[in-house]
Amino acid sequence: MHRVVGPLLAVTVALVLADSAVVTLALPDILLHLDTTVAEVAWVLISFNLVLGLVVVPTAVGLKRVDPRYLGAVGIAGFAAASAWCAVAQSIEVLIAARCLQALGGALVLVGCLELLVSVYGERRGIATWITAGVIGTATGPFAGGLLTQAFSWQSIFYVQVPIAALAVPAALAVRAAMPPQTEPVRHNPAVRPNLTLAFLSAALTAALFLLVLLLVDGWQHSPAAAAITVSVVPVAALAARPLARLLTPTSEVEIGVGCFLIAGGLVGLALLPDAELAWTIAPQALIGLGLGLTLDQLTVQAMHLRVPRVEHASWTIGARHLGVVIGLAILTPVFVGDLQDAQVPAQEAITSLVLDAPITAQEKVALARSLGEELADQQEQVPNLHRAFDQTEFEPGSRAAAAQLERDLSDQVERAVTRAFRDSFLVGAGLALLGLLVVVFPRRRA
Repeated sequence: MHRVVGPLLAVTVALVLADSAVVTLALPDILLHLDTTVAEVAWVLISFNLVLGLVVVPTAVGLKRVDPRYLGAVGIAGFAAASAWCAVAQSIEVLIAARCLQALGGALVLVGCLELLVSVYGERRGIATWITAGVIGTATGPFAGGLLTQAFSWQSIFYVQVPIAALAVPAALAVRAAMPPQTEPVRHNPAVRPNLTLAFLSAALTAALFLLVLLLVDGWQHSPAAAAITVSVVPVAALAARPLARLLTPTSEVEIGVGCFLIAGGLVGLALLPDAELAWTIAPQALIGLGLGLTLDQLTVQAMHLRVPRVEHASWTIGARHLGVVIGLAILTPVFVGDLQDAQVPAQEAITSLVLDAPITAQEKVALARSLGEELADQQEQVPNLHRAFDQTEFEPGSRAAAAQLERDLSDQVERAVTRAFRDSFLVGAGLALLGLLVVVFPRRRA
């Protein structure tokens, strides 16, 4: 029984934590299909992370006497129902509301499943399984979401979660879970340093998991599948980090410090991309993935080590991580949107110059300029897609080759402007990672 129950519960934990970023590669599709803006679609991420970050600690404290079997089962069922609601949402407001309910169910899942996994595997292995599931879920979320979006639709991201969660409900009820003691012999305060570092790193990783995807799909016009394959570098590097760390056997503090530095370096690399080629993003992503693999589980272990009640300190790590994501989105989204708006004027001037110099007729130039102006006006807070303007303009047979070349030139101009518009946001993300590094290296107070 435990051979099935344990993995199902671990997969459910991974699902919940993957949901903090699983929709990232679907955001451009959601942006288009629900007719919204970049600032609004960011709330699909913000709402889940904000609610989960705020409620997980009160859930752990307030429901600590509840049988973890029932806590986990109710949470999993609620998470599955909310996932189904996300899949059928027809407006951005409904999707955001469903994401909030998903987070409420997710908080119950994370709290209940920690105790259940300890019952299944024992304390040491159970905690390790819970932490590892979270790392894998966080790292692979965008990759899985991108493949599902490309193969089916953005709604499929939520549909596939329902049967997996449904199988986990009886699995949770089947565990012979030990009830927590009525009184704790000792209570420890939350571990401030590792939780604060987790918050800063989660804020920094938002740049890699959210803004990089927007750059690849919405800015550079790659398909979700191509972007998913590209960002798979992050989870692969994260999984490779643990064997590498075991070979080098650094201390946990050195490991965390190096991880923070690698994340910051990777984000600086993304800020300095020379052009819009996917290959240029590989090395920076590898640094970010290695940094993620070196830091996330080590910081979680530090925050929980020898602290009771166990589930409360675990919940502090979840709260720190997800509120860090919210802080990152709150900081980075306005920076990105502002830079995108600032880039529009020089981009429009360059577009105008290219249209005027193009070897097409005067009437075609006027019609194309009108269509381009309408598209740019309609996409004020979005990365502009100029293909529709060319589709709406009629070109004479002799001008079609020149028009096709003009579209390619304009796309290159937009790509360059968009890449520059993301630069400051990536640099801010690197700064957040360095703040996490400062927390690690700051001298400890002597007792």
